[in-house]
This record gives sequence, structure tokens and C-alpha cells, in this order.
Amino acid sequence: MRYAFFAEDVRDAEAAALAKGVATDALMQQAARGVATVAIGLLQDSVGLVVGATVLLLIGSGDNGGDALFAGAYLAERGAKVSALLLSPNTHVGGLAALQKSGSRISSSLSEIDFDETDLVIDGIVGIGGKGGLRGDAAQAVAAISEDSIVVSVDLPSGIDADSGQASGAHVKADVTAVCGALKVAHLVDPGAAASGVCEVVELGLDFSNVASRVEVWQTNDVLKSLPRLHERTDKYARGVLGVVAGSTEFPGAGALVCASALATGVGMIRYLGQASETVIGVHPEVVRSVGRVQAWVIGPGLVDVSITDEIATAFASELPIVVDAGALQVLPRGRANTLVTPHAGELSALLGVERHEIESRSFFYATLAAKTFGVTVLLKGSTTIIASPTGRIAVNPTGTPKLATAGSGDVLAGLIGALTAAGVALFEAATVGAWLHGLAGRTMHGAGASDIAATIHDAIASLRWEADEP
Repeated sequence: MRYAFFAEDVRDAEAAALAKGVATDALMQQAARGVATVAIGLLQDSVGLVVGATVLLLIGSGDNGGDALFAGAYLAERGAKVSALLLSPNTHVGGLAALQKSGSRISSSLSEIDFDETDLVIDGIVGIGGKGGLRGDAAQAVAAISEDSIVVSVDLPSGIDADSGQASGAHVKADVTAVCGALKVAHLVDPGAAASGVCEVVELGLDFSNVASRVEVWQTNDVLKSLPRLHERTDKYARGVLGVVAGSTEFPGAGALVCASALATGVGMIRYLGQASETVIGVHPEVVRSVGRVQAWVIGPGLVDVSITDEIATAFASELPIVVDAGALQVLPRGRANTLVTPHAGELSALLGVERHEIESRSFFYATLAAKTFGVTVLLKGSTTIIASPTGRIAVNPTGTPKLATAGSGDVLAGLIGALTAAGVALFEAATVGAWLHGLAGRTMHGAGASDIAATIHDAIASLRWEADEP
């Protein structure tokens, strides 16, 4: 499991390290060496050498600027031609002295900088304490960066909010971010994630073991540990029986896609109680059209003008896990335990009464707000998929891909998660694992439609191997 942290937790971890006797300069030097190492690797890959390569430092106030200045001094020692543009009168004293000692060029005027002849730019304008977009000379400097220059941000792209990933104005778009100590929320959540580029974590030895509010980023083995495993006494009920109320006269394919992905995930049986049984059972003859025992529900994909039918009322009245999507979000009961909703930004906009663009620009905030407001687990679909529980547990899916942006993709996800919950996987874990596998299937599928995603799920699961299974 990897984790991302909020800015306050990072500051607390740094303060704890200092209290234990770690010198401030030692932490800064360690961070600066890490930034320089990242820059050296990029220069060697792109330019072919470090000696003679042109490096521009964009320097703001505070420790972020100090990290960049010391990194520039290290690069100058390796033979790079380093220049610094000071964008604040409050420059880190020690870092500035180190760069001056290296003989590098230092300027406070944009007109003295040749942005077009710069191989690599190091962004040290603001760090995790920055609020709002960049302004004044900082905004002008960022706008002047050549498209041909490699951009490395120190810890976080300047102008991005560390705790939300929000970009509320001018900001840096990095190719690589040298993350100091630990991932922050903004590295995972768009638009911050897109602005961060590739994240390279520079280890600083900070202790986060006592931090309660962390964002989970699941890895392969975390997914594997949560997947149901078959044994010799497994029957269809051990594999799970899923009730599905999805599809309609207008959108019959939604029910078929839910069932396709649930079957590919390994569900033991599906009881289909929707309005498109001819389509669904015609495609999936193993699906049963009858009322009976189920262990979880998927309700909503492809439904139009939803009313509380007997099947939906029965599902909501039970204590069984329910995945609520699309049309059924209109009749979502508040505070029902064991409920997962899977809206996209437009659907969450309608639920919360907030403009869609607000949801998209502050997706992390609104996913967590919705979980607390409705008392349910929320999986907010989008360029970054966020899973938030009403208890405060949060995960961000790392396997997302633009290939998932296709009609019916959400129906596939709902069926996948439903199958996992029917097999006994807890709802938050099922949502997190489902999003992870959905992304993996999207990345590896050969086609381009939702049916192709569903058809790839089984192979995606089969491609995963326990560490203990490795030769």
C-alpha cells in the first residue's frame, strides 16, 4: 500500500524529525540532492549530457526555493550552466549563498532570461503552503517556459493546492515532480495529478506511522489480498449471487454490460430483475430471471424515470450491500449502511446542487463531502477515480486511463464491484479493487468499447500473481 498525505501531516512529520535532532539543513540538503539526481537523469536521457546543459531555476520564498537553489548548486558542480530567476525578495539565504559560490548566474528580471535556450527548468516557486494560482512575475515566468524545456517541480507544481489538487489560476505543468518525503493528495487527483507529471519520491526518512488521515493508493498485492479465492468446497453461493436491476427499453445494453462484467469477475449466479431480460438473457443464458436469495445488488444502470419498484424497495430495505448507479441515484436513501454510489461529476452535481465544473475542479473535496452528506460510500468517476467512505477513509485509484471514457464503461464498473460484494468483499474494498481492475482492463483491452472492457476483466484478474506464486 502506498499513501498520500495532507500538507499539515507532512509539516507535523518534519517538525517531529527536527524535534528528534535532525537538522533543518540536513533535510534540505537531502531533498536538494534528490531533486538534482532527478534532473541529472532527465538531462542525460534528453540532452545526452549534464556538462554544458542549461538549467534555469525559478525561485520563490521559503524552503521550496531553498531546495531548488541547493539543487542548482549541485548541478553547477556537475558542469551544468545554471541560472536562477529570483521571484521573491525573501530568498532562502543559505541556498542563495551556495548558488552564488558555484558561480551561477542570478537575476531578478525576466527580461534577462532566455527561456528559449533552456534545457531544463526547476520549479521552486512555492510548495505545499501555496494557496491560489500564481500571480505577477511568477505567472509570467511560467507562461514563458519553452515547450522544448523539461520541467521539474520541487515537491509540488507551483500554483497547485496540495490538499485538493485544485488549480485556481496560473500554475506549473511539470514533466516530473521530485516529491519530497511523501506523496501529497495533489499528486494523485486531477488537475494536480496531470500537472505533476511523473512523480519521483525523494525519501527523507519522515515518520508517518501515527497519521490517521491518509489517502490510500492500492498496489497489486493489496488488490490480490482482497480478491475472493476459490477452494475445493466453493459453491455458487460462496462465489456470490448478485441481484441486478439495470437496463430499460431505452437502454437494454446497460443490463447486459452489468451482467457481462459480473460474470467475468467470477460471480456464482445473477438474478436479473430488470426490464431488459430478453436482451440480457439472450446474451447471457446463465443469468436467471427469478426472485430469490441474493447476497448483493446492483441497481440503476440504464434506468430511466426511476420509481421505487418492489425489487428496489426490497433491496433498500435489506441490509445487503448495494451498488447504486445512474438512474437509481434519483431515489437514493440517505444514511443507508452498506451502500455504494458511483456517480460521475454530472450526477454528483445533481445530488449536491453544485455546478459540474466545481465538482470537476475540486473532485476530492466533493467526493468526501458527498460521503458525509449522504452517509454512504462514494466512488466518484472521472479522470481520477476517488473512493470516499462516510467514516473518512479515502482511496484514489492509480490505474485510470482515458480509454475508459466510453459509453457503458460505468455499467461495467458497477457489475464488477457488485460481483465482488456478492462474494463477501467489504464495500469500500470492493469499490477500490473494482476501480483498480476496471482501469487495468481498460489499459490492456484490444478494442475500444465497454464490451471490450468487460471481456478483458477475467484476463486482467488472471494476469495478477501473488508474490508467493512467483518462481
